[in-house]
Amino acid sequence: MPDVLIIGGGHNGLVAACYLAKAGKSVTILEAAPEVGGATVSQRVFKDYDARLSRYSYLVSLLPDQIVQDLGLSFTTIGRSVASFTPVQVDGAVKGLLIYSDWRDKTADDFRNLTGGDSEFENWKSFYSDVQKIADAIAPTMLQKLPTRSELKNAVNHQIWDEIVERPLGEVLEERFSDDRVRGIVLTDGLIGTFADAHNLAANRCFIYHLIGNGTGEWRVPRGGMGGLVKELTDLATSLGVVITTNARVVSAVRDQELWTLTTSQGERYSSTYVLANCAPQILASITGATPPESLDGSQIKINMLLKKLPRLKSGEEPALAFAGTFHFDENYSDFQRAYESAAAGVIPEIIPAEMYCHTLSDTSILSDELTAQGFHTLTLFAIHTPATLFEKDNEGAKSEITKKLLAQLNKYLLDPIEECLAVASDGSLCIETKSPLDLQADVSLPRGNIFHKDLSMPFREDGTPASWGVETEFTNLFICGAGAIRGGGVSGIPGHNAAAAILERSS
Repeated sequence: MPDVLIIGGGHNGLVAACYLAKAGKSVTILEAAPEVGGATVSQRVFKDYDARLSRYSYLVSLLPDQIVQDLGLSFTTIGRSVASFTPVQVDGAVKGLLIYSDWRDKTADDFRNLTGGDSEFENWKSFYSDVQKIADAIAPTMLQKLPTRSELKNAVNHQIWDEIVERPLGEVLEERFSDDRVRGIVLTDGLIGTFADAHNLAANRCFIYHLIGNGTGEWRVPRGGMGGLVKELTDLATSLGVVITTNARVVSAVRDQELWTLTTSQGERYSSTYVLANCAPQILASITGATPPESLDGSQIKINMLLKKLPRLKSGEEPALAFAGTFHFDENYSDFQRAYESAAAGVIPEIIPAEMYCHTLSDTSILSDELTAQGFHTLTLFAIHTPATLFEKDNEGAKSEITKKLLAQLNKYLLDPIEECLAVASDGSLCIETKSPLDLQADVSLPRGNIFHKDLSMPFREDGTPASWGVETEFTNLFICGAGAIRGGGVSGIPGHNAAAAILERSS
């Protein structure tokens, strides 16, 4: 009988297993799918081409360097000199705002050309310098027990605490910035995977998580794709004696006389003292008979593409620069607000805010040498405010309509229509794949397509509440080790580390 059973073999479950096994615990992972990895897999999406895409999760920000060092991983991520590029239409012409990660002179020039002066760039620098104070205070606590609200507020010791934690993000952006387009670029980090109005604090929570990773908030490209992280964690776990059983969907969890017994859909039973749930809290609730948490729907379309060439831009910006960071389009502040209002009313937005990035401009290892030599690239599109409700009546029909709309929106900024740049499969079809929130639920068990499993929580506990790792459940010796934990969400390994720490503390 193992010391610990883990339900689900996503990256967080693998991280937890490695920490526990290194500490001398025997661990068994029960994974429902034929392979481990969950949403952090790399797959050959287009069978005619040797290209392994990060099919679901695709960028890394929250994975702490400490986890990589603790586990001795060689997995690396790649920084990008370009933070973002935003094409905009101005008086019939297309201009572009290229923002370098180090805010070099070109960034100041583009702000000036777009906004007509220097004030908005000064506002940008001031705002993000203040936000850095939040990151500096929170990032070091992510692998510790939850700090209290007061402890973090005192550590920040700046008005930015109230602006980012206490007041609606939209209200703050309206005060800090005057340009609709710049406000939108900032807001996007509050809406990735979060279906909320800019004045809902859900946007604040999402914004915080997107800006605190490793103290910098830099979103980095996983070398070798997400599958590289999963493979290395799997190899390490196996070498440490972790037993990984696939095609083992857990359907019930019962605790009796200090032991948990898990039963799979095939009737197999496993027992242990401790259980970690690397699945969504909603799934755990169905397994244990508990009440599932209320949560927002997932709200994003993800489109994977394989290109035979990068498209040229009407703005004149070099494609290798424009697509190297995050490529925003139709993400004005007002676009977000109108899209939310339409989608909340059950109507596909007229304009859908979206963003893209090109993995292969940073890392060609996910392509064969032949495809790289021919100039092939991958492109990942992530559309916002497309909640699961829009797909309930006709998932395939809604996907088709939204995909066509998004490509038409994108083409407004391109000299080469994106359809002409897509690789073509042997059957004549274009190499493009669309995943709706309902597809994400079916493929990788994300409830209603919510990429965070449930609504994000602030990364602290309220004053006067018991000390916590943020992974505890209502059940004794059963802990959440996935994205549904406090300080979960994204590709981080943080809840995996913290759940393992909770067990090691309790069993010491």
